[in-house]
Amino acid sequence: MIVVDPGFEIQDALDQASLVIRLEACGRICYKSEEKITKDSAMPFVKKIAEHGHNSVMEMAVVTLGVQCSAEQFDELLALEPKYFFMDRRGDEVLITGSVRSFRELYGRAAKTAVVEAMVAFQVNKHPYLFEGVWDGGSGQDISDIQVRKLAIAEVEKLPPELVAKHRFCGVMFTVNRAVTHEIVRHRPCSYLQESQRYCRYSQDKFGNQVTFVKPMFYDEGTEEYALWQQAMEDTEKIYLKLLESSTPQAARTVLPNSCKTEIIVYCNLEEWKHIFKLRTSPAAEPSMREVMIPLAEELTGRYPDVLN
Repeated sequence: MIVVDPGFEIQDALDQASLVIRLEACGRICYKSEEKITKDSAMPFVKKIAEHGHNSVMEMAVVTLGVQCSAEQFDELLALEPKYFFMDRRGDEVLITGSVRSFRELYGRAAKTAVVEAMVAFQVNKHPYLFEGVWDGGSGQDISDIQVRKLAIAEVEKLPPELVAKHRFCGVMFTVNRAVTHEIVRHRPCSYLQESQRYCRYSQDKFGNQVTFVKPMFYDEGTEEYALWQQAMEDTEKIYLKLLESSTPQAARTVLPNSCKTEIIVYCNLEEWKHIFKLRTSPAAEPSMREVMIPLAEELTGRYPDVLN
């Protein structure tokens, strides 16, 4: 039995990485297979994820495009009621931010719409592997009058605060117990990837042949309550490991409690993070949630005071 403290990590390094590296790093959290990451592993992993339709992984990277098009062409895009996009007109350019999944799915149902084809064609030219199985080479229509460019994160962060709030996405990996994740996933605008008890076999060497639990903030070490909690976790671990001798991880996991440690990536824009902090740092919030959300709110607000204050 392993006991760890809760915590979080803002995914700064992945902000600077390529889209495919970001997608692999996030996707492997589900299976805890980070040890398989090599300098050549990202592309095959992402292609396989796309092939098998694991769309949640494809939500873990967003692209912000600056699109110059006619009013009629933009109205044609709006008529599609595109899902999960953030769009703002700024001068003669429209800012459009969406995940790789959202662009793939929009193209799948509206390939012949000029602006959609122009945006996807621009991305295919740079990242063809992200649209395998979706991109069909284009409809052949003339889209040369539509200008598309990609905004880097640094450029997005220089936009007015109200636009930064919508177009700047931030990923955070939490190490928490499963009671916390049951609550955090109620924030619908976010994308999530979580360590899977269905696929992770905690009797393996890479898990130390043990189940890991998050230290409860409700009980102090040395108290009777903590001793009872610890005994319950030890008993659960023994039962779980025994079940693994004859059962699959997805069957054995049915005995695991909320105190189990899990890792979860939460990915959303700053506008949604502001909403999360308002709810999850208040005195009425669940104490274990406040334990990680209060310091996270302080750190992100320090970075983006004009957006999050």
